[in-house]
Amino acid sequence: MPKKAVIGKKVPAFKLDATGEQIIKLSDLKGKNIVVYFYPKDSTPGCTTEGQNFRDNNTKFKRRSTVVLGVSRDSIKSHENFKSKQKFNFDLLSDPDEELCNIFDVIKMKNMYGKKVRGIERSTFLIDDKGVLRKEWRKVKVDGHVEEVLEAIKEL
Repeated sequence: MPKKAVIGKKVPAFKLDATGEQIIKLSDLKGKNIVVYFYPKDSTPGCTTEGQNFRDNNTKFKRRSTVVLGVSRDSIKSHENFKSKQKFNFDLLSDPDEELCNIFDVIKMKNMYGKKVRGIERSTFLIDDKGVLRKEWRKVKVDGHVEEVLEAIKEL
């Protein structure tokens, strides 16, 4: 049974391929706060807007010693194109095997044009500098979301 992320507890270790030919491990980010946001698909309208909002506010996150990571099931090639086209100043992680998706329990049954499909529920998680999950947002609405996350970081 894969471990799950629980508020107030250390997040289970993970390691995923990321943009920039990197492998990002949770242990490499110790000492920084981490915002992990899950989104359904590269280059779709809501996901693009959400990514742009994180991009446009990334300096504020960095000032608070916070790393932003976007995660979807898309390939690294797709992520590189999306990141480049949108000039994202943070990395995207590829989770085709749903390893991280399962840790954070973001795979849900959704309705797409009347059909039931398994997909990522737009969700964001705030991990503190000790690797402890502090806050989660599920069923995220893109408008105003990044500001909410920034406010939560101020409270850490």
